[in-house]
Amino acid sequence: MTQSSHSQTPALLCIGSVLWDIIGRCTSEMQRGSDMPGRITRLPGGVAMNIAMTLSRFGMKPALLTAVGRDPEGDELIHACGHFGLITDHIYRSEDLPTDRYMAVEGANGLIAAIADAHSLEAAGDKILRPLSDGSLGTEDAPYAGQVALDGNLTLSLLDDIAASPAFAKADLRVAPASPGKAERLRPFLTRTCGTLYVNLEEAGILCQAEFTDSETAARAMLDRGAARVLVTDGGASATVADSEGTITLVPPRVTVARVTGAGDTFMAAHIVAEARGEDRKTALASALKAAATYVSGEPPL
Repeated sequence: MTQSSHSQTPALLCIGSVLWDIIGRCTSEMQRGSDMPGRITRLPGGVAMNIAMTLSRFGMKPALLTAVGRDPEGDELIHACGHFGLITDHIYRSEDLPTDRYMAVEGANGLIAAIADAHSLEAAGDKILRPLSDGSLGTEDAPYAGQVALDGNLTLSLLDDIAASPAFAKADLRVAPASPGKAERLRPFLTRTCGTLYVNLEEAGILCQAEFTDSETAARAMLDRGAARVLVTDGGASATVADSEGTITLVPPRVTVARVTGAGDTFMAAHIVAEARGEDRKTALASALKAAATYVSGEPPL
């Protein structure tokens, strides 16, 4: 381990997927089978990476816990992380696992389709968490006590272990599903009543095995199911924060949507930053909604 990793103990960890996002965007509406002109970009992505980059733009310096291959794509990705001011000393670098990728197609009518190839992160399993027990970031007797942004790209068994692990007993856990298809993986945080869960309306419905028409109803249902604290978003309609102090619901600013991928991660990161600044529940929710609205409009979320 380098000397630099000892000299900077991060106040925040981002645990989960760090990969290459390959995004095709078209300014027209698209349907199944559409073949349209547009732009294709390749950018660092993944839920943990998106959150970390946004935190960095807001002036925080998070460390990443993830798996990145020892391939050219992985070396390039590590270099990109350094460019964004992220701490990469604790990333698990695998000799035999390729660097993960995510591919999405977006039209003027939103996300058309996406495929997440995050098999390496799943295969690495608990190896990515070693710094929390080997003394790099914490030990069993002195667990890491900062904030942790955790994404649902980890396996259900690993998320279950994290929810019960002494290594996370003192951490301020902030948890988000990677996608509606992986929302089920957050169930351990409901059953153990720990962490702050960031979900959209569809994901809340999957976790509660119900259908909701608004964020406040969904947030209340999640508390009833055992959640300690939740933030539920419903696109441009509303967003609700709910915990033992009650619920607060706000309507996001109206903007023209220019992009979709990464909006939820921006919302979560902005909310973490707002609370770190000492903002109260309502102000922090408003700050996060403003940042997310700015992001989907195509502007940097500052």
